[in-house]
Amino acid sequence: MGSEKRPAIFRTPLILLILGNLALLGYRLWPWDQVAALPGEGSLGVDPAVGLVGYIGISIWIGSARDPNARKRLFTAGWIGLLAGLFLSGAVILAGRPGSGDPTESHSLQYILMGVVILLWGVAGILGKRAGFSSGFAALCAVWSGMVSCLMAFGAMLGGSFYSFAPGQTDDPWKQYQGLAIGSEATQALVQTLLTATGYLLLGPLVAAVTGLLFGGFTKATEEE
Repeated sequence: MGSEKRPAIFRTPLILLILGNLALLGYRLWPWDQVAALPGEGSLGVDPAVGLVGYIGISIWIGSARDPNARKRLFTAGWIGLLAGLFLSGAVILAGRPGSGDPTESHSLQYILMGVVILLWGVAGILGKRAGFSSGFAALCAVWSGMVSCLMAFGAMLGGSFYSFAPGQTDDPWKQYQGLAIGSEATQALVQTLLTATGYLLLGPLVAAVTGLLFGGFTKATEEE
């Protein structure tokens, strides 16, 4: 009786994404004893790691949901987040590419991709509300979806930063950072990547929560059988 199997909740794939990003971040910041040389006495390198660890805590908390229907909706929200993450990663890659052709066209495509992402987060919220839950749960579903998407974008940013250096520059930013305010183009790219990636980790779930509340607020709750 007590061994009833509970529905999956997409927690394991999310934690694997977090661990993958932590590994990528650690590799990107190697050697770690040089992290203190980054702006903010190293906080620029530490903040994204703290954010990722925070994601683990949130995923454990949300994953503790016991209601089978709630778990099903969170599982669906996770898959929606995976789809939205592809669009968000596309927007991130576009933003990091050196401009070729019409920049207005590139920006328009980024805005379209971001719009699709927000729409998908809203869909996660709508499905949560339709399951007979409150707008608060709709926001939670959107946040769960947003976390998955932002982790994918984070990985795309860090992975893409390996190829964003200017021709002729060493791919070791630490060698060129010593004694300089910001350093070479390689180091500037690293600093900008870390700032942007941390921003996605922190602000993405907040945007998703607001989106879930808005979409959920206009959706009628319908009890499932």
